[in-house]
Amino acid sequence: MDEKTNSMPLLGEAFPELEVKTTEGPMKLPCDLKGNWFVFFSHPADFTPVCTTEFVAFQKRYDQFKAMGCKLVGLSIDQVFAHIKWLEWIKDVLKVDIEFPVVAANDAIAMKLGMLHPGKGTNTVRAVFIVDPE
Repeated sequence: MDEKTNSMPLLGEAFPELEVKTTEGPMKLPCDLKGNWFVFFSHPADFTPVCTTEFVAFQKRYDQFKAMGCKLVGLSIDQVFAHIKWLEWIKDVLKVDIEFPVVAANDAIAMKLGMLHPGKGTNTVRAVFIVDPE
């Protein structure tokens, strides 16, 4: 897949290899999660009501995903420090501890995944990728 095309991976296509920074340190996707299903989902921005609700909902189902051998990974364009502060806020205010990593995606990563709407700024669009263990 050409990194410059804003093309989202489609069903049956390989998930692109990515080196990312997360709230839990650097990761290589999908390599670091090989052997596990994983749900990779994006949100436009930290500290927004809808995005916060989505993260809390994923966390409330975290044990169910885990029981199925499925990992969760979140993503937005916000920086790691913003993600960390947001997760701290969720824990302090909403009493929910988010147990999965959140990726700080740069424009190149978001473009590689087709997650930037052309001509609409740099916020990532909402997207969900379900990646198989292979």
